[in-house]
Amino acid sequence: MLLLLLLTSAFVLVPWTGAGRIIGGCEVKPHSRPYMAYLIIENRLESFSCGGFLIRPDAVLSAAHCVDIKGIMSITVILGAHNISYQEQSQQWIQVTQWVIHPKYSQDGFKNDIVLLKLKEKARINEYVQTISIPMSNEYVRQGAECEVAGWGLTSMTGSRTNVMREAELKVQDWTICQLIFWNYQRQSMICVGDDYGKKSPYKGDSGGPLVCKQKAHGIVSYGLNGHLSPEVFTRISYFEPWIREQLRKFALQELPDSPSSD
Repeated sequence: MLLLLLLTSAFVLVPWTGAGRIIGGCEVKPHSRPYMAYLIIENRLESFSCGGFLIRPDAVLSAAHCVDIKGIMSITVILGAHNISYQEQSQQWIQVTQWVIHPKYSQDGFKNDIVLLKLKEKARINEYVQTISIPMSNEYVRQGAECEVAGWGLTSMTGSRTNVMREAELKVQDWTICQLIFWNYQRQSMICVGDDYGKKSPYKGDSGGPLVCKQKAHGIVSYGLNGHLSPEVFTRISYFEPWIREQLRKFALQELPDSPSSD
């Protein structure tokens, strides 16, 4: 029945994107997700927020559409946060010096929706700030796997907000469901995820946050349907693992004495 309802509305709804928020979840135990990052992206006119996650002390993964904005002047990563309405003692605010969008990223269908951010200084690893592992290229999260997604912000489609990190439990769905609903769904590079009851979801405001399955970040919040909570599409991290490793090696080379920095 849920699939039928979604199919009947798929032709009149457009995908949502942009910094997802958690609907239907619950507040997490403070600092129990120490890999989470809150991104503040600023241009000349306004600022935007997105999610992200720390995979190395100097590198954060997020969604490409979060930084696909004209005239970006700065990106700030906040680590160690629970309540982002004020500057907690646990927080580390670090500027981003470089970001690398996947070369085949496309706004048309949110293909290859992944970006790697290089931090100006390495994060201090402690009980509040830690990295999370990513899967190898041959690791797949299977249908039915129970995963978690966390973020800050909207708690309903009407715009209610929260400043504390919230989390929802979601299951990996049959990929054919998303393929029927989303014309742009690509099985190799995307994961179909949802709540069986259609009551829990990331939503506008939490893009870039991780889909965590068995303590590994397997997906990145990417897009869904306006007006519907489930299913959603996540970027499949294992597909991009070789590209991620290549960029991390380049980041490391830039830190060597007398090494030229890349553009």
